[in-house]
Amino acid sequence: MHGNLFALYEASTWVLPLLIAIPFHEASHGFVAHLLGDDTAWRLGRVTFNPLRHIDPFGTILLPLLLFLSGGFIFGYAKPVPVNFRALRNPRFGSVLVAAAGPAMNIALALVMASLVYAAVFLPANAARWVLFNLRNAIEINVVLAVFNMLPIPPLDGGRVAVGVLPRRLGFPLARLEPYGLLIVLGLLFLLPWLGSEIGINLDLLRWVLAWPVDHLLDLIMAITGIPDLFS
Repeated sequence: MHGNLFALYEASTWVLPLLIAIPFHEASHGFVAHLLGDDTAWRLGRVTFNPLRHIDPFGTILLPLLLFLSGGFIFGYAKPVPVNFRALRNPRFGSVLVAAAGPAMNIALALVMASLVYAAVFLPANAARWVLFNLRNAIEINVVLAVFNMLPIPPLDGGRVAVGVLPRRLGFPLARLEPYGLLIVLGLLFLLPWLGSEIGINLDLLRWVLAWPVDHLLDLIMAITGIPDLFS
């Protein structure tokens, strides 16, 4: 396959998985918030799987494209789903459940996509190949999103979970990082690895931190669904 055509073919196998993983992740936050007493996202039409309602130009399009072109793991995010945590029936515990809903949805999606591998083999050879690439990428994207979002850095889901479960004397200082959280994440994604390449030291700490849980979660999903290892 010609180089440009192959690049387009490969890119096409990432687009659909992203357009499923990110809206499902975001909609699950709003849905759980609605169940627990806050209908903000529900009223604003954000409890939907329509990707157009969740797209953030940088986080959903530009950032995954930059990471794809740089050979890094594919990561993106959508417009945050608005949640009024004070409206939840139990704000402290409810905020933990709302935050955890997104990563939990991504793990569930990864299990569903892995199970669909059994159906893909019945397709014609060329179609099966493309579908299997999509399923493989969907599993990886959802696992990476789940693990990445559970990093204890507000406003990531893991940061909000940590703020909710930690004693207040520890959770309050962590919560105050939220206005700077995105800058911290972007620094870990881009600035630190670039700095390391300039001085000849591997400073890709984020990849190092994520590698173990991502690899083991992928292995667990392969074991649960019984499918062959798609990542070997």
